[in-house]
Amino acid sequence: MTGKAEIDTHNIPAHVAVIMDGNGRWAKQRGGLRVFGHQSAITAVRETVEEAAELGVRYLTLYAFSTENWNRPALEVMALMQLLVHTIRQETATLLKNSIRLEAIGDISTLPGNCQRELAEAMELTKDGTRMTLVLALSYSGRWDLTQAAKRMAADVASGQLKPADVTEATVASYLVTANMPDPELLIRTSGEQRISNFLLWQLAYTELYITDLLWPDFRKQHFQEAIRAYQRRERRFGKTSEQIAVS
Repeated sequence: MTGKAEIDTHNIPAHVAVIMDGNGRWAKQRGGLRVFGHQSAITAVRETVEEAAELGVRYLTLYAFSTENWNRPALEVMALMQLLVHTIRQETATLLKNSIRLEAIGDISTLPGNCQRELAEAMELTKDGTRMTLVLALSYSGRWDLTQAAKRMAADVASGQLKPADVTEATVASYLVTANMPDPELLIRTSGEQRISNFLLWQLAYTELYITDLLWPDFRKQHFQEAIRAYQRRERRFGKTSEQIAVS
């Protein structure tokens, strides 16, 4: 496999989003419970965060827990929440050391109280990080995001703060939970599934998709590098022709 030298450091996506899929299948292949897969995925998260920061990615968003995941067996959800608390507590010092700011998007109020407290404390401690922003999507879904944005916009219209005629795409984007960050330029999905699973529906409109059959617990720095190289081999036209891109 080619190395980091093959990567164009002047063409690094500012925002990379990741759907971390395959933990349960990974555990099943090894005769373990699904939670074993979630526990084993921590190394993949750590290596991905480290490599993204080293390459110069400004925002890295990890789809950690969707609103649909609440429908999983209660014991698995409980184990995931406990793992979340433990991981945040364990990794905060490393984030601080590497000047990485932690943020979260989603319906955070639905998380258990101890998760909310650990998350709030870690975000406060790392708020001055300037190297990269690590965004955890927790109790998040794209449809929830659009729904909460519509409700807030409707309230502002009702109060006279917003006129319907003034609503633009930029207006809608400003009401989403990602308002303060650029849209992802690259989405990585592991486990080979060919869907975006209700993730960042508005924000992924022109995002490049990179899908690998690798299960998430096996994902390492070299795999992140390969995703970046694949992104750099593509021509991003945004509706234009290749000829227009060439002369722009």
